[in-house]
Amino acid sequence: MKEEVPVLEYSDVSIESRGTMVPVRLKLSDQGITFRNVKTGKVESLGASDLEVVNWQRLAGGYGLRIFTENGNLYRFGGFKESEQSKLEKFFKNTYSKTMTEKEFSVKGWNYGAAKFEGAVLSFDVSSTPSFEVPLNNVSGCTTGKNEVTLEFHQHDDAAINLMEMRFHLPTSELAGDDPVENFQQRVMSKASIITATGDALAIFREVQCLTPRGRYDIKIYPTFIQLHGKTFDFKIPVTTVLRLFLLPHPDQRQHFFVVSLDPPIKQGQTRYPYLILLFSGDDTDFIELPLEEEELQEKYEGRLEKEMSGAQFEVISKMFKGICNRKIVTPGNFTGHSGSSGISCSYKAAAGYLYPLERGLIYVHKPPVHIRFDEISSVNFARSGSTTRSFDFEVEIKSGGVNTFSSIEKGEYNRLFDYVNQKKLRIKNRGKMEMGTGRTDDFDDSDADEPDPYMRRVREEAKERDDEDSSEDEDFVPGEGGSDVAEEYDSFAGDSTDSDEGSEGGSDDQKKKEKKKEKQPKAKTVSEKPRKRKPKKEKDANKPKRPQSAYFIWLNEHREQIKKENPGISITEVSKVAGQKWKTVDDKSEWEAKAAEAKKEYEEAMNVYKASLKTTTPPKKSPKKAATTSAAAAAAAAVSPTKAGSGSGFKSKEFIDESSSSEDSDDKPLKKKAKTEKPEKAAKKPKKEESEGEEDASEEASDEASDEDSGSD
Repeated sequence: MKEEVPVLEYSDVSIESRGTMVPVRLKLSDQGITFRNVKTGKVESLGASDLEVVNWQRLAGGYGLRIFTENGNLYRFGGFKESEQSKLEKFFKNTYSKTMTEKEFSVKGWNYGAAKFEGAVLSFDVSSTPSFEVPLNNVSGCTTGKNEVTLEFHQHDDAAINLMEMRFHLPTSELAGDDPVENFQQRVMSKASIITATGDALAIFREVQCLTPRGRYDIKIYPTFIQLHGKTFDFKIPVTTVLRLFLLPHPDQRQHFFVVSLDPPIKQGQTRYPYLILLFSGDDTDFIELPLEEEELQEKYEGRLEKEMSGAQFEVISKMFKGICNRKIVTPGNFTGHSGSSGISCSYKAAAGYLYPLERGLIYVHKPPVHIRFDEISSVNFARSGSTTRSFDFEVEIKSGGVNTFSSIEKGEYNRLFDYVNQKKLRIKNRGKMEMGTGRTDDFDDSDADEPDPYMRRVREEAKERDDEDSSEDEDFVPGEGGSDVAEEYDSFAGDSTDSDEGSEGGSDDQKKKEKKKEKQPKAKTVSEKPRKRKPKKEKDANKPKRPQSAYFIWLNEHREQIKKENPGISITEVSKVAGQKWKTVDDKSEWEAKAAEAKKEYEEAMNVYKASLKTTTPPKKSPKKAATTSAAAAAAAAVSPTKAGSGSGFKSKEFIDESSSSEDSDDKPLKKKAKTEKPEKAAKKPKKEESEGEEDASEEASDEASDEDSGSD
């Protein structure tokens, strides 16, 4: 029986990549070594037959594995514990028949030694012990001087500190015709990651529309890289940096997006482009013939490319990228939106675009492009979009802590997107607030154009009912009742008009004006200083029906004792808090909502009966406002008519005679004081007397009184 080979997995290790340590998930099996980038999801593998040297070495802050392959590439993994050494040593020996030795490095700190080239690695040895190693595939350029060579390195955008360049001083050789500087440069350039366009391109596509970076570019495909040649900028993309390929149909069914994911991204100044997005029209066709033989195509590309390819331009280009980069092309799965397309129209960061649900993730194009894998997603959430239910937001929370919000999605896409997320077994944050299945209802349903927000409609209806119940007829304004300060102000002005006419008889018009100003000013002050009196509070009607309880309070009354038993010693406020939390978790509220609806119906019927009883029992009121205006008119007529009669025909009232006679024996000041004290009382008494009488009776009484006084004076 064959012994089963154990599998070793490490989820918290890292790999050295362009001068920085990148977290990966490492898996060692009998097939080889596989590691997956945690951030980008890129998977790479080393076959068991490719391994040549395996070393255990000391790294800063821990231990690591140093793996050297047959093709001369160096891989270094860090993050191991010292206790893992014996386990790994046993695994390599039993599985790969490789002896894992311990690699020691010189720590003397000398800056002089010997440079040795081994495959694609430059080793700097001090006293026959390596001091450091430089993978030449990290070198982006090599320049020379008289006795000096300068190495320039690719920069890692996510690294806090980058190594820009390194300089080596080479002494002059004594051998004739031997230039150590030139030899050093040639050996570095042979393994360095420097893209040079040598030879003819396999295929050229002219004036291809590119959305990111924006413009039209000529795409030239070489065996090891892809060149984008534009009017202003040129980009060279190594095939090893291509991470994924996406072919996405446009919702208009006439265009196609071709998306190329890159790691590391291409740069234009300080701008990074992690995605290359090409847009093709479905009507454009193309034909290419590769300058390679059938045997070479089969040997190098294993049948992924054909010598002659024709058809739609997006199909031809996607096949070329797939064959050169050896990457699969990802297309939308079985998802179909409300409009019949595989893309959902939405907005991301104030820019409109399309969200494509895939089999293993989500991708948004195009500004900015976003690709989210399912293993990166912590949870999703369906949220209301502003104050309208015509659209909603789809929030995707990442495990790293960020949230991507795709807003302004049409209401018709809700059910399809919810079913898709539920099928992919993603955690839905607000699942408890929705009902599952095809017949589920939510706040996004039953909305019309007139009232887009059902919540606001419900609030307005409740407020309208509350206003109808609490409303009452406004009481009419009656001067002089209840000690109103407005009535006093009205009486004072009435007294002013009478005094000015009586006390200024026989005087000039200027004197009248001065007296009016002097009398009005202090009276206005006394009116404003008098405190206001409040109206008595209206008593409640015991026969008025009480408002019905809502579904929540009906449920609370039934479960109040149960909550108290479950939480002994709980206070009244805490009972409300616990009840509110429990009410939110209740899935089926139909029982209490039905009871609330029935109570509301009974309340409306009782209110109709109550209002009808008020109309039959309450006698019609006589408007006090009309009586007030009538009495005011009568008072004005009574005050003005005697003076006019006296001035025109010689008739004077008793009141006018007494005051005029007293004015002959005294100055103007006593007259004014008397007017201030006596007249408001008379003016206040007159309306009370005349309220019970009509306007006609008041005028007759005034005329009779004037005639009696006249006869008495004679």
